[in-house]
Amino acid sequence: MFSEAPDRHHSSSDGQKFGVSIPSLLARHSYKYFGLGKGVSAYSFIDDKSRLFYNTVISTSEREAGYVLDGPMHNDDIETDIHSTDTYGYSEIVFGLCNSLGIFFAPRIKNYKDQLLYTFKKHGRKHYEKKDFLILPSKSCVIQENLLMVQWENVLRVLYTIKLKYTKASEILSRLGSYSKQHPLYRALKELGRIYKTIFLLRYLTETPLRQSIVKQLNRVELSHDFAKAVFFAQNQEFKVSTREEQEIALSCRHLIQNSIVLWNYMSISQKLSNVKDSEEHEIILDLLRGSSIMTWQHINMLGEYNFEISKRKLPFDIEKILNLKIAA
Repeated sequence: MFSEAPDRHHSSSDGQKFGVSIPSLLARHSYKYFGLGKGVSAYSFIDDKSRLFYNTVISTSEREAGYVLDGPMHNDDIETDIHSTDTYGYSEIVFGLCNSLGIFFAPRIKNYKDQLLYTFKKHGRKHYEKKDFLILPSKSCVIQENLLMVQWENVLRVLYTIKLKYTKASEILSRLGSYSKQHPLYRALKELGRIYKTIFLLRYLTETPLRQSIVKQLNRVELSHDFAKAVFFAQNQEFKVSTREEQEIALSCRHLIQNSIVLWNYMSISQKLSNVKDSEEHEIILDLLRGSSIMTWQHINMLGEYNFEISKRKLPFDIEKILNLKIAA
């Protein structure tokens, strides 16, 4: 319902900084965000229907890229076809793992024109120059096929481990990245990622709808941060708990409230559309929806009472009419 591309599910993720006002092993100093205090980064995932479906808490000193796959692999109910992040969520290894697992990784990379383009040919640049290609591989950027071939079985083991959820991708990448010298498997995953990254950059340069879709989805996750601040309004927007588990419980409660408000908005709009008889008014409402966001909260009293008990009051929605509502894309 209200989806621009029903056959494609686009998700995104981004981190949001929160202060921690009590001693915590996970919290780190960051003068930019916390002044003289400490804090953590709440890493959240959202899909193109504005559903928040996963969160985790990481240290501000950690790079977000290592946690990108945890969200799409965590939830069986929300399948991800395309996933977007900003530059902090991008790495060549993430390109390799995401695309190999059937998820098109489409980040918004800062200064993407300066990114390296790879080729399988040793003298690939000269080869493509002779063919008058406008876009050429970067100098000396050749995929190490031998390394990939030697490590291919181990690469497949990593992919199966993540796909079958034996271990989180973030835990595997953290272990592989902890060696003093780059592990051969780590390097092989990097080479795999360079292939997919080159393909993505070529598409990004030439496909305007792809760039627009990425920006729109990242705007959605940015809006969810403002939404989170509106919900998480008390205690100076700081965590008052110290452990990762307690902080993630607090985040999950915040997500529950946010998703409840989004669901209410969907139900309210669906009820309105199901009651409209005039086709012209119906189209006017749809046009307004296309130019706005379902993630709005100005009509919600955040300072009200939160009661999660099952109420005997009848909701102001005709569920049968809403379920029978059909909206053209």
